[in-house]
Amino acid sequence: MGLLDSFERGLERAVNGAFAKTFKSGLAPIEITSALRRELDTKAVVVARDRILVPNRFTVSLSPPDYEKMTDLGPSLLDELTQLVQQHATAQHYSFAGGISLKLAQDDRLGQGMIEIASVNVKGTVAWTPVLDVNGKRYPLTRSRTIIGRGSDADITVDDSGISRKHVEILWDGKRGQVNDLGSTNGSKLDGAPVGKAPLAPDSVIEIGRTRIVFRVLAQSADVDQFADLRNDDGGRRA
Repeated sequence: MGLLDSFERGLERAVNGAFAKTFKSGLAPIEITSALRRELDTKAVVVARDRILVPNRFTVSLSPPDYEKMTDLGPSLLDELTQLVQQHATAQHYSFAGGISLKLAQDDRLGQGMIEIASVNVKGTVAWTPVLDVNGKRYPLTRSRTIIGRGSDADITVDDSGISRKHVEILWDGKRGQVNDLGSTNGSKLDGAPVGKAPLAPDSVIEIGRTRIVFRVLAQSADVDQFADLRNDDGGRRA
């Protein structure tokens, strides 16, 4: 299965089923991913026998109508695009000089359906950003301990009668993730196996009740806030 197939499924989960309704016509996110892959392949430069350098900072310019549609998806879209760039670089054995930075821009010169990508290679610091995909919604882990459960006092509240009020906690120490079941009634699973306490590898899948949680770690630039225009953190987090 190709990366683009995987991306389409991931993005569809991220926008919670709105993918098909939003993109029946006009530009679709999958076309942006194809353009980003081409940009990486075109700009790849062999700098040593075992090192192929590619750009790590991207500006994706779109027509005003397409820009409006894409920004309506919020941070999930940029997260998924960043992950796609990261995955394609890994598959092709490309290297980055720094963390990945990706932003959308509006360009009145472009007609609907057109894409222009500007990319540069910028040396900088990588920020490893952990996120949770919970029932199609994405939550950056902004604290060292995040509790997930049915109760209103959980950090991420999930409407699922099969889980406890405080079901699991996700720990992040800045480099590594860990999942702990908090003595829940129905238990938890990690990658299909019962779990009490275990380290989390990137793309691990946690199951509690009918809820599926995916733990991801994105390699982003620590020098730019690529989500500033799209972030909408209202403090109340409900899945």
